[in-house]
Parts: sequence; structure tokens; C-alpha cells
Amino acid sequence: MITVAPTGAEATKADVPALPTTTEELVETAIRCERAGAAMVHVHIRDDEHRPTLDRRRLTDTVAALREQTDLLVQLSTGGSVTDPFEDRLRVLDARPDSCSLTMGTVNFGDAVFLNPWPFIVELYQASQAAEVVPEFELFDLGHVAALHRLFDAHGLPYGGRVHCDLVMGVPGGMPGTAAALVAVVAALPPQTTSWSATGIGRSTLPVALAALSAGGHLRVGMEDTVAYARGRPVAHNAELVQRASVLAEVAQRPAMSPAAARDLLQVRTDAAR
Repeated sequence: MITVAPTGAEATKADVPALPTTTEELVETAIRCERAGAAMVHVHIRDDEHRPTLDRRRLTDTVAALREQTDLLVQLSTGGSVTDPFEDRLRVLDARPDSCSLTMGTVNFGDAVFLNPWPFIVELYQASQAAEVVPEFELFDLGHVAALHRLFDAHGLPYGGRVHCDLVMGVPGGMPGTAAALVAVVAALPPQTTSWSATGIGRSTLPVALAALSAGGHLRVGMEDTVAYARGRPVAHNAELVQRASVLAEVAQRPAMSPAAARDLLQVRTDAAR
């Protein structure tokens, strides 16, 4: 399963003109990325000034537009930007996505701090269960894996009964984007885990992708995670990152999964499917 994370909350439109920040750009990106092999889109949205926002109407309209014009699973970020308040992050579920991100702990995020205290993690998890939204557990460090064990022990399995994790590697302040770190985290995942993917930030994009494919994992790529395709060569469009991931998957004899197969893998709500 290839997930594309096309926008994120860190890069600015002024610095990265190719970044899709309007609804029209995001839909065009999703269409091209689906054709290139993506099965799910991880969505951050921007306001009219291209700044990160968690506006509920804009989120709802974006989910509807993506569902109308693609078959991709729509995953909304509940992380937003590092300055977003907890109450706004919880309301993301009101937009009724197929999936949501759920980060399993606080992490230094470059020069900032991405706050995810335990009470908020539990509240968001229980809200996702009630809303019948499948969470993707974002793991930035080995301690986040321990927290995931604790969460299942206290509050049971997520909606759908499947457990999908994403290893976010190479963030300054989190675990390194290396094969050794990936192997260590995968070995520590809870036994309830049914699938996992890996994300390599910046220069770790390719090492992490190759290690994940070798270890049986899935892939997340996109301009949220890297804006350079190669040294000295900016990413022109998210679709080229998806295309490269799709080629790597073919070489590994693990071809890219269709959106329908991804829906089955994650057991998303059937009424959310087209």
C-alpha cells in the first residue's frame, strides 16, 4: 500500500511553489497519484493564505471532493501543525474520513515540540472508535511503541479490528531513518499489529523505503516528507514520488496495492467507500 502525503504543515507555498495547498491542487494531485499507484492520501489542508488550518468546513469539503474524484482512501491528519490546540485536532474526526493519524507520544520536532500527552491520545483514540474511523498509529520513536502496547491493554482494538502503524523516521528529535532503527521498531510492535508502513523524512526517504519493502512493510511518500527528488533536484509533483515508490515495489515483487485492496487491508467503513 502506497500512501501519499502531498502537503504537510511545515513547508510554505512561497518556498515550495509545487506544494498543493488549494483544494483544486490537492484533488489534481490525488488524481495523478492514484494513477501512479497510490491507494491512500494523507491530508493536511491550508487556508486562503496557504497557511495550515483545521477548519472543519474546509476539511469536510476536501474529503467530499477527494471522494468524488478519486477512489483513494482519505486519511486526515489529527496532528495539524505543532501549534494547533487539542480541541481542534479532535474535531478533525467530524469530517468523517476513512482514516486518521494518531500520534503515540510527544516528540521534539526540529526546533518545536509536537505535543501528544497520554490523556489526549486516549481521548482521540476513543473518539476514533466512536466515530468508526480507522486510526493509523504514528510512531516517531521506540517509546511510542511502548505507548501503543499500553493503549491496547487499556482500551482494546481500534474500529475495524485491524492495527496499522506508520513509522515516521528521520525527524530531527525522533528515531533515525536507518534500516537498523526500522528493524528494532518492527520487532517491538504489539502482536495485534496487522500492517505497518514507513516514512523516511528528507534524505532518509529512499533508505527507509528500501528497508520497509525488504521487511514486509508498506510505504508513505510525498512532499510533506521531502521536497527533493535527488540532490540538487526539487520534487516537481507528488506523483513522481509515488511513481518511484511504485517502481521500487515492483522490483521487490510487491506491486502497489489498489485502493479497494487497501480498504480491505484496513477494514474501513463500507459506507465510506465509493
